Amino acid sequence: MSGTAFWFGAERSYPLAHAGPDPRFSESLVNSVAAVLVGYGYPRMAALEDWMALESALAAFLYTSKEQ
Repeated sequence: MSGTAFWFGAERSYPLAHAGPDPRFSESLVNSVAAVLVGYGYPRMAALEDWMALESALAAFLYTSKEQ
């Protein structure tokens, strides 16, 4: 099985419980993800709204909402 194979039925690792500020979630993380996307041929993000949307999407993937 390749390194990219998914195990069906495996327990999810994400989203993580939201327990307040997480020092790992930083501008550097968002910049790194943006660089990976560019490396795969996606356009560079220039507008502030694009950066904000990427940050929001990462937070939604990584963490449960505070209300849950």
